[in-house]
Amino acid sequence: MKSMINDCLEYVQEENRKLLSKIDAAEAAGFIECLNSAPAIFFSAQGRSGYILRTFCMRLMHLGYNCYFVGETLTPPIKKGDLLVVLSGSGETVLPCEAVKMAKRAGALTYAILGDEKSPLAGLSDRRLVLPGGTKRMRDKEMLSAQPPGSLFEQSAFLFLEAIILTIYREKGSDYRTLLARHANLE
Repeated sequence: MKSMINDCLEYVQEENRKLLSKIDAAEAAGFIECLNSAPAIFFSAQGRSGYILRTFCMRLMHLGYNCYFVGETLTPPIKKGDLLVVLSGSGETVLPCEAVKMAKRAGALTYAILGDEKSPLAGLSDRRLVLPGGTKRMRDKEMLSAQPPGSLFEQSAFLFLEAIILTIYREKGSDYRTLLARHANLE
């Protein structure tokens, strides 16, 4: 069993290395520019992607960004100049697609992180970053994965977003005290 787990860990790491190596550094820098220029940042995703995007939203809040997750009771209206970030492997998930339409009507910029560059969400969003890795739709252009459908996309999205957090953290001077001052204390 131990050997099988180690083999699976290595396999998951290698799949993620291959997929993440396809990310263009300029696209990642452009994403950070979008985050830095928005007065408020809103996030929308469903299922496992929703949990991943929530962790990113939380870390950005710890770093001092004005962040909200769509659907939470404390989320204000999105306004002109704000940013909506959506995460969807299939690019077809109804609520993120509708959120993009509503955000655009309000004058906000929309940014999609998705698994299919030809999906409805890709066509709706102002900007996009594609991670073509084993979504639940199992399309031809996706990287083949031995993992359950969707897992590779979700893992690579999490790792990509963690790299964005680390980049911003370093740019802000890596002061953990500032970050911890914004961390929840009612836990």
